[in-house]
Amino acid sequence: MKGIIADMKFGGETLKLYAVTDRAWTGDMTIFEQVECALKGGVTCVQLREKYLCGEDFLKEAVRMKEICSAYGVPLIINDNISVALRSGADGIHVGQSDMGVRKVRESVGGGFIIGASAHTAAQAVEAERAGADYIGAGAVFPTGTKPDAGCISMDELKLITASVKIPVVAIGGINKLNISELSGSGVSGAALVSAIFSAADIEKECRELYILSEKMIKRGSLENEA
Repeated sequence: MKGIIADMKFGGETLKLYAVTDRAWTGDMTIFEQVECALKGGVTCVQLREKYLCGEDFLKEAVRMKEICSAYGVPLIINDNISVALRSGADGIHVGQSDMGVRKVRESVGGGFIIGASAHTAAQAVEAERAGADYIGAGAVFPTGTKPDAGCISMDELKLITASVKIPVVAIGGINKLNISELSGSGVSGAALVSAIFSAADIEKECRELYILSEKMIKRGSLENEA
C-alpha cells in the first residue's frame, strides 16, 4: 500500500493539532473509536505509538488506523517501526534520539515518505534536518506524565530550535488547554498532545477546542514576530 503523502503537500499546517495515541486512555472506547473522534474534532496528524504491541498485531492495527486516517485526509505516522510503517501503507515514521538515526531511516524508506525526529536541542534538530527529516518534534516543553523521565526544554531552546531549521517544528510534552498559549512566539507550527486528547470525556469536543487554541497560538506568535 502507498501512503497519501504522494498526493498531498506536507507542511506546517499538517502539524497544527497532532495526536499521539496511548492505550492507557482507551477505557470504554477502542483506540480506533478514540482516533476517529479526534479526527472529527479537527486533528491534523495522527501518530500511532504502540510501545508494547509488535509483529502482526501492530501491523493489523496500523492498517486499520491508516484506513480511518485516510478517510479524513489526515496522515498517519508510525512511531519507531519501519516495517509496520511501510507494510501498513502509513504516510510516515517518527523516531526519537535513541531510535534508528534519521539518515538510515531515509535510506530505508526512500523519498516521498514523512520522517519526523525528536529533538531536545537546536544541534539535534539541525542534524535531523540535514539527515533528511521532514519535521521536528521538540520537547518536552512542559512536565509530562507520559514520559516522566523526559527533561523539559526551555522556551529559549524551543525558539532556538525553530530558528535553526527550515522544516516545521511541533511542540510536544505536557501540552493542554491551559498552557498551549504559552507556546506563542516560539515559532512552532503546532502542538502534539497525548493525554490532553485521549483522556478527555468528549474527545471530539476537546479537539475542536484545542484546534482553535492551537490556531490562535500560531497566529498570535506570527503577529508578535512581525511586530
